[in-house]
Amino acid sequence: MKFWQVTKRVFLFLLVNILVMLTLGIIASLLFSGPLRRIGGYQHLFLFCFVWGMGGAFISLALSRFMAKMMMGVRVVDPNTSDPDLQRLLQTVQHLARAAGLPVMPEVGIYDSPEINAFATGPSRSRALVAVSSGLLGRMRQYDVEGVLGHEIAHVANGDMVTMTLIQGVVNAFAYFLGWVLAIALSRGSDRDDERGGNPFLEWMLMQLFTSVFMFLGMFVVNGFSRWREFRADAGGARYAGREHMISALKTLLAVHEGGADLAGPQKPAFQALKISGRSGGLMALMADHPPLEERIARLENPTRN
Repeated sequence: MKFWQVTKRVFLFLLVNILVMLTLGIIASLLFSGPLRRIGGYQHLFLFCFVWGMGGAFISLALSRFMAKMMMGVRVVDPNTSDPDLQRLLQTVQHLARAAGLPVMPEVGIYDSPEINAFATGPSRSRALVAVSSGLLGRMRQYDVEGVLGHEIAHVANGDMVTMTLIQGVVNAFAYFLGWVLAIALSRGSDRDDERGGNPFLEWMLMQLFTSVFMFLGMFVVNGFSRWREFRADAGGARYAGREHMISALKTLLAVHEGGADLAGPQKPAFQALKISGRSGGLMALMADHPPLEERIARLENPTRN
């Protein structure tokens, strides 16, 4: 799977998480090679990695809304805008947020892109951002837009970003703990002296290598949860926007993906790069953060499968 094939919402979260963890990793490496190592014991090391991993994930979550605006050029829609299309967008989000019982209406944003995409992010149900691309707003029918927005509002109502943060934090913690344990064991060799044994530079390099491997393996866990929460968001979108609108939105996306609709036009490659449809089989299915559109549609059309 190519790196840029990750959907933008997940990509932003993971990118910020990686940057934060690298920064904390450098600080921790300096500390652990000196005074922190004298704390002693793998229990203390695991506690440190747990606090470190969860801290990195929650810092990423806290920055998610700001980073989305900055990196994707999201413009928050003025509630007093005179643009009828933007007013309709605001009213749709407001209606859906009320149906979902959100305590505060999310910020609504738009960013310039021909891609058909939307995402929701933010640290809590009260501080969320729902953003749509100009391509989606200009090229999809209103009831399909309602289905897409209902799906994103469901992500906010379900608290998916917080739950994903907890999962990513646990993955971070175990990745760094196991990385440190293997690095210490291999760099020391037969030397049992906690103070003088091992090569600090070699230990740091091995830690970075092993941690990267475990973080990669952890993506299977994170993406597995992501696929499950997409089904939940589809069900929520069906409740808030109407099952017919949710199914219609997914069928429209499928038609675009397969090049069988005028809506696709020259944008099919860009649409596929978002990996909205997921993968249908093999290793790529395990790496995908979205399930196949066909399976999502089938679940909505046959609720007894859920």
